[in-house]
Amino acid sequence: MAGATETSIVASSRFIASGAAGGLELCLFYPFDTVAKRLMNSRDHFCASNWRKVVVQGGEASGLLGTAKALFPGLTFGAAYKVTQRAYVWGGQPIVREALKKHHKVHDRFGKPFCDGLAGALMGTGEVALLPLNALKTKAQTNPEYRTRGAVSYLREHSLLKLYAGWQWTIARNVPGSFALFGANAFVKEYVFGLRDHKDATFMQTAVSSSAGCISSIIVACPLDIVKTRIQSGSFGDQGGMQIMKNIAAKEGLGAFFKGATPKVITVGPKLIFSFTIAQCLMARFDH
Repeated sequence: MAGATETSIVASSRFIASGAAGGLELCLFYPFDTVAKRLMNSRDHFCASNWRKVVVQGGEASGLLGTAKALFPGLTFGAAYKVTQRAYVWGGQPIVREALKKHHKVHDRFGKPFCDGLAGALMGTGEVALLPLNALKTKAQTNPEYRTRGAVSYLREHSLLKLYAGWQWTIARNVPGSFALFGANAFVKEYVFGLRDHKDATFMQTAVSSSAGCISSIIVACPLDIVKTRIQSGSFGDQGGMQIMKNIAAKEGLGAFFKGATPKVITVGPKLIFSFTIAQCLMARFDH
């Protein structure tokens, strides 16, 4: 009974730590997430002459305050999504990982990073349940027409199922992205730092491994993330994922599948690295 109680406390502490890291991430980096989403959603070639149109989307007309406010649309949905998503994926991944290791009796050095990646991929698949919150956040960030009408008006005209548009592409993006995030993170701790117990990593070691995992995840998931973002934005009508991919290849070139990849590594990378590092450090502290 005591063992079950202790396990429950450890699991709860992981969810709390991950959710707290997600909250800190949201407070510090939400504008950067907005910029990355708008870059991925834009059909235009990003350059010095049109950066205000793409990034600020009219907010500059209201002065400095309007420009700042334009980078915080959908903050309520963003908070609900980010805290829930981080708590679910990052707090639940260690539970799934340990179950996989126990079931398959994994003890070798190669198997440990693989189990980390596989557990992350499984959690990424289940993350699709949170898609409506992510879709409302993305619409607010990328679609000026949606911002003038609001969520209530949108939900009156469309069913809740409409917010699950592109769920297949979300899963297709999350599986390799989450595998790369957790797998690369564990690989660095195992092979670069030679840690037998990954929870013994120092803050700097955790930051380095988190950086490797986060950058790998962003690059691997970028092509499908663009498709998902364009479906969710509502700016491309009823086009499906395959049609969007064909149009990107035909009109924008194959390089467009990595549109915003560099800005995303620069803008989204730090927030992901920050929250992933904080979550791992807090979970390790609570576990000890």
